[in-house]
Amino acid sequence: MSNQQDYDTIIEALQQKYKSINQDTEDHLYGLLYSKPITYWDYIQTDALLSLQTQRTTLPDEMVFIAYHQINELIFKMILWEIQQVAEKEELDATFFEGKIMRISRYFDMLTTSFNIMREGMEIEQYMKFRYTLTPASGFQSAQYRLVEFASTELINLIDYRFRSSIDRNTPYTHAFEHLYWQAAGKDYKTGKKSTLLVNFEKRYKDEFLRFMESYNTKNLWTRFKELPEKDQKDEDLVKAMRHYDYTVNVTWVMAHYNAAKHYIESGTGDGEATGGSDWKKYMHPKYQRRIFFPELWTKEELDNWGMDV
Repeated sequence: MSNQQDYDTIIEALQQKYKSINQDTEDHLYGLLYSKPITYWDYIQTDALLSLQTQRTTLPDEMVFIAYHQINELIFKMILWEIQQVAEKEELDATFFEGKIMRISRYFDMLTTSFNIMREGMEIEQYMKFRYTLTPASGFQSAQYRLVEFASTELINLIDYRFRSSIDRNTPYTHAFEHLYWQAAGKDYKTGKKSTLLVNFEKRYKDEFLRFMESYNTKNLWTRFKELPEKDQKDEDLVKAMRHYDYTVNVTWVMAHYNAAKHYIESGTGDGEATGGSDWKKYMHPKYQRRIFFPELWTKEELDNWGMDV
């Protein structure tokens, strides 16, 4: 094909594109004529991104802490982007599903290994000083991570195991919300009173969570998996990918986080409490809350020993 033919083909494609949205092709070509060429820093918004690391202390390693958690939030955004594509795919099949699950798992694999940056990348003395400026904030308050959970499994699998027998698909979302597994970490177990950590979190995100819970009730990863033809549900690669994702998120990644927190909180410096005041050991360790996205893909023995081998 000659250069003129290439040009004509492109122009025709542009005309069809803009005609489909009732736009004038020439107007857009004029806009292109006077627009500035893109640069890497403008496309990535580098200056804006690098302006977001604002320390509350003069301790150098606080910068590591802030930047690391911001990177985590960007990765959570990428994970939610991949899940959304599965959730909204009209003609879903095992190949597409497995490819997206493995993408998500690789993000969590990266998050898991990256905890060495936290564990080995900050001086204990510095962390135990600047951490007090975070009170009552906590990584517990990562809203995107909660969205990942809601989008991954049926809501019953995120309910505190003590209350699961009293909750079903007809339970109001507001009631189910009060019995999510992580609620216990933000309440005084004697009085049931919510901590400032939890009160602030709910004030900011509860309405959004309730809308998201309802939206993903019929299109979370497990629900979409069960919509696949029986043959696809038995696809070995897909089942393996689903199991890997489940274990990576709810055991491997959680334990990497747990061990990093333990490294600092139990260092002998400070009061041994989490910044938000949560019962961090029972909240984080998988053997207590038994967070499992796809329990039907595991054997009884595997379920009984969930989180016990780490």
